[in-house]
Amino acid sequence: MNGDQDIAQPASAQAKVVYVSFTAEIVPKTTEALLGVCAEFANRGTDEIYLLLSCPGGSVMHGLTIHNVLRGLPCKVITHNVGNVDSIGNMVFLAGDRRYASPGTTFMFHGVGFDVRQPMRFEEKLLRERLGSIQADQKRIGSVIIDRTNITEQEVNDLFLEAVTRDVDYALARGIIHEIRDVQIPRGAPVQQLVFER
Repeated sequence: MNGDQDIAQPASAQAKVVYVSFTAEIVPKTTEALLGVCAEFANRGTDEIYLLLSCPGGSVMHGLTIHNVLRGLPCKVITHNVGNVDSIGNMVFLAGDRRYASPGTTFMFHGVGFDVRQPMRFEEKLLRERLGSIQADQKRIGSVIIDRTNITEQEVNDLFLEAVTRDVDYALARGIIHEIRDVQIPRGAPVQQLVFER
């Protein structure tokens, strides 16, 4: 199934738990597909959406949008790191009411930046504007991390500056995850794989 097509009907129109696999960068197209699938399952009366997540990062705005929508769904959301959860992918992951990570998976944190795709002239006004935008995004991301884990504000600032990858033991100790465990999908459970053209 492509992310921009209608979702396939699950085995039961009102399955209690559905599994959604998302292994993509967070961009407008993937954001719309993920939120569309989750909204459809919520509309069908699903009790729990179990999100299998591996994400290299992407757009700050879209990552925070996914976080906020998932937190507002009228069903329980479980997130499970099945590979790497990097950068803004952590905002999606932290939306989970319960959060798990498979052994050997990782989490990577870094500060917000911007790309320059063409020659540009940087003057003080533009640099201040860009810096203000970076600081505002980092404040929003940091507040989510502090609220959803036991990581302190100083530790968040350090993570942003160090740009480090952390293992599951760190994630468990700092409250990023609740448990280290393998994925276990029951036989016959509905699984929705989002597939995007590369």
